[in-house]
Amino acid sequence: MAEKLINEFTVNRPIEEAWPLITDLERIAPCLPGAELQEVEGETYRGVVKVKLGAISSQFKGEAHFVELDDENYRAMIKGAGRDTGGRGNASAEITAQAESLSPTSTRVEVTTDLHITGKVAQFGRGIMGDVSSKLMAQFADNLNQMIDDDSAPADAGAAADTDVTGTDAPPAAGPPPTDAPTDTPTDASTTDTAPAAPAVRRIEGPATEPIDLMEVGGGSIVKRVAPAIIAVVLVLLLLRRRRR
Repeated sequence: MAEKLINEFTVNRPIEEAWPLITDLERIAPCLPGAELQEVEGETYRGVVKVKLGAISSQFKGEAHFVELDDENYRAMIKGAGRDTGGRGNASAEITAQAESLSPTSTRVEVTTDLHITGKVAQFGRGIMGDVSSKLMAQFADNLNQMIDDDSAPADAGAAADTDVTGTDAPPAAGPPPTDAPTDTPTDASTTDTAPAAPAVRRIEGPATEPIDLMEVGGGSIVKRVAPAIIAVVLVLLLLRRRRR
């Protein structure tokens, strides 16, 4: 199943402050419901997204990286892919974010997602994906703005405290280095031609995230899609009862 999803959200900060935060995947990952960033290797981010529908749970494990990051025009594109660890399907997406200034204190971000899903996880169809994505984006925006407010509160308090401190003396300037200190550091020629080391894998230690409850997030759209299946099961049970009688 292929689907194009278009959503938008607002960040309560000027675009010069909002954009570096929006493109910092490590910082914003905890704001997305169900997402858990687990490790970073160079420019590649790996993690899981957990979802559930009633008693059925799925966990997508995958990775994402920037394919475009235009800080001047406030545009970025991320490509990601993942697979259901239970073997029920795969998902891939190209996500484009375009930010624009709404006011001196707010920024609008439009997110366009080209989503491709295969396997049993695609059985719920296009309508549900659109409803769920818009609601998840709203939750993400709420979490992001709350995180920004929480981060800025201690900084504002610290700045206010600094303005009350008066009469402090500046530390003495460092003097010139000793005249007998060596000025040249010998270099080992053998170390200058070594190949660059591969980027280290950095583990992200954080609390485990709760899965997205599609029934709760999707609301009526989920119920409408699942209801026919429930009715069919009930009819089958009734027929079996009659035959046994």
